[in-house]
Amino acid sequence: MRRWTFTGVPDAGQLDEIDQTIRAGGVVLLPTDTIYGLHALATDQQAADRVAEIKGRADTKPFVVLGALLEQLEEIGIDVRPEVRNALQELWPAPLTAILPLNRPIPASRGTATLAVRVPALDWLRELLARTGPLLSTSANRSGEPPIEDAKNLAWELQNQLDGVADGGASRSEPSTIMDFTGDEPRLIREGDVFFAQKVWKTLRISL
Repeated sequence: MRRWTFTGVPDAGQLDEIDQTIRAGGVVLLPTDTIYGLHALATDQQAADRVAEIKGRADTKPFVVLGALLEQLEEIGIDVRPEVRNALQELWPAPLTAILPLNRPIPASRGTATLAVRVPALDWLRELLARTGPLLSTSANRSGEPPIEDAKNLAWELQNQLDGVADGGASRSEPSTIMDFTGDEPRLIREGDVFFAQKVWKTLRISL
């Protein structure tokens, strides 16, 4: 297992190694703009199966997918109505997870017809995503256990199953706001940061 330690931003060499590890089918712990998560290629069936096994989660439960841009997420099958697209372009990158229709299954969707996607507000992570393509993302814990805020708190039994750990220090960010855009009206699933959630509703009122 590889381990990369940095404060704030990985250096160019570390970013190259993380990229290579993921594109080789690896599962890597990464900090995000919300919490630490396990990450792998969203379109790699074997990698998705490994993450599900590591998490101990049901085969039918889909993963969140992170992308560098909305356009990158559309390339893997996300279907966005024009008015929703305008709102997301105003809001992203941000800690906003959008549940959207999916016009074809991918490994990260686990057979579902919708997918939760996000463009994270972390420059180096978007640079990584631009290289790797969209990544599935899930909290770094066994299902039913609390997520971690520091790579040093990753359980040994999980750590031993990973191909890499990117330790960027402690993270104290709120979980993302989750909005469901699959119906006629947007529906709040999780609020996240209360002030950001208010910004989301204000933008939606203007755009939709």
